Amino acid sequence: MSDTTELAHWFTQNAEARLTLLYGSERVNLLMERLINRLQQESIKSEISASESHWSEQDIILITYGDSIQQPDEVPLQTLHEFLSLHLKGSINCVHILPYFPYSSDDGFSVIDYKTVNPSLGDWSDIERINKDFYLMTDLVINHVSRENLWFIEYLSKQQPGSDYFIEMPQDTDTSQVVRPRSTPVLTPVHTHDGIRYVWATFGEDQIDANFANPDVLFEFIDILLLYVAKGSRFIRLDAIAFLWKKAGTRCINLRETHEVVKLLRDILDVVAPGTVLITETNVPNGENLSYFGNSDEAHMVYQFTLPPLLLHALYHGNSHYLSQWAKDMPRPPKNCTYLNFIASHDGIGLRPAEGILPDQEVQALVDAMHEYKGYVSMRTDTFGKESPYEINIALFDALKGTHLGLDDYQVPRFIAAHTIMIALQGIPALYIHSLIATTSDHQGVEQTGRTRSINRRKWQYDELLDLLNNPTAAHGTVFHELKRQLQIRRKHPAFHPSALQETLSLGDNLFAFWRTSLDQQQQILCINNISPEIQILTLPEHPITEGSGVWRDLIERTALGKGTRSLKLYPYQCAWLEALD
Repeated sequence: MSDTTELAHWFTQNAEARLTLLYGSERVNLLMERLINRLQQESIKSEISASESHWSEQDIILITYGDSIQQPDEVPLQTLHEFLSLHLKGSINCVHILPYFPYSSDDGFSVIDYKTVNPSLGDWSDIERINKDFYLMTDLVINHVSRENLWFIEYLSKQQPGSDYFIEMPQDTDTSQVVRPRSTPVLTPVHTHDGIRYVWATFGEDQIDANFANPDVLFEFIDILLLYVAKGSRFIRLDAIAFLWKKAGTRCINLRETHEVVKLLRDILDVVAPGTVLITETNVPNGENLSYFGNSDEAHMVYQFTLPPLLLHALYHGNSHYLSQWAKDMPRPPKNCTYLNFIASHDGIGLRPAEGILPDQEVQALVDAMHEYKGYVSMRTDTFGKESPYEINIALFDALKGTHLGLDDYQVPRFIAAHTIMIALQGIPALYIHSLIATTSDHQGVEQTGRTRSINRRKWQYDELLDLLNNPTAAHGTVFHELKRQLQIRRKHPAFHPSALQETLSLGDNLFAFWRTSLDQQQQILCINNISPEIQILTLPEHPITEGSGVWRDLIERTALGKGTRSLKLYPYQCAWLEALD
């Protein structure tokens, strides 16, 4: 039996089982025929074959909006391409362009047309030019659509196919058990040709949830997924995927049906584009987040949502206790899976992922501190009707301007240390553009939009930004050039491969330390990070190469520690990547 025949048999078995669970045995034959016919139309060629690893230490992602950097008389995607090519080639190799489609709200996450590039940004040719020089990561905003989406307009006028694409419920439906990230009502009223109706809207009145209980909706999004892959997307991010399936009498989050949809999308990619990486965006408690790995048959990568609040907490208090304990307890990713590490993004710093790890009083202390730093806190309503903090809205650079002891002069080294830690952790690092260039909180943006998330979504003029990056006295340039240097170091060392082993050490609460060991065990790097404003002098662990030179080389400082050296001095927020030389 040929490999192709075996793959087809494997896919047919998997897909049939998943569609049966989702839609019942009565419809499965027709749905399978429809799916096979659709996939046979594809001739996508992936740059990475199924036999190769999905990732390596070379992979580093930049997160940005298509118009985060602008200049007069040029479409923003062309400006972005110029910035990436001139200033980040060799430091990153992938760009996550946040939703670049026509939208009506939420800076892109309320999509009007999934198959067209927003003309205010550019067009598909601009996306393709970027993709020639960098891998592309694209959002599949799968849970909901804009009110202005054609499907929803069809729903309002009761025309096919959109008339059956949304979840209509009686106004008095009991939704008290539904877990949500917002305080707005679950059901939002809309005016249809048949009068006022109430539709499901997890995130707000302009983001109407699609009804995946209708298989036609699933097939619409399969079409969109395949388009994005055909346009060159190596990474596909499933936005807000945890809320996808709704079922009366449940929490409507992380349902089995949702997991089966993700697994089916993974099966499809494994067949038509085996080099494509599927990523789930699930801003939920840690255990729920990890469940999206499945049994190595679901997401290739999950976001490390617990890292941002724990790392912020550790640096604010100068104490790594909770961060180190979490890192020790984190399981090694399943086979062919890894983590996407980030500490800042277009959204805020989520607090739900810290549930069960940080005590409530620690979370509240962090919230109070961020208020002092002129940040905001978004709230959600839990299943008991109580409001609780959902995420902190603040530029990360401002979030790290001080500690529990007050403001100090260590903002820049503290901020760099946060990224040094993230860059070295097991997984693939993703840096938000506003962190890479040390953007401060944009309070003017909040005033203009009325949305607290705008605090971390500034639009830069290209010339103004370059002046700051080239200014040796500006924090923007200091941060930018140092982080670029560290990214380039990471890319040269196999111990930083996303799947390389990691072991967390206990060297005291003022330090956060871990080993990284390459897959072939030929390279070991000891990452030691002083997370406090005090000098730390520590005793190094035994050199792992017992019959070697006993010499350590600090990759960051580019210095060697002599044979037999057991003591290391770290200044406030100094980090060391010590390679063990034989």
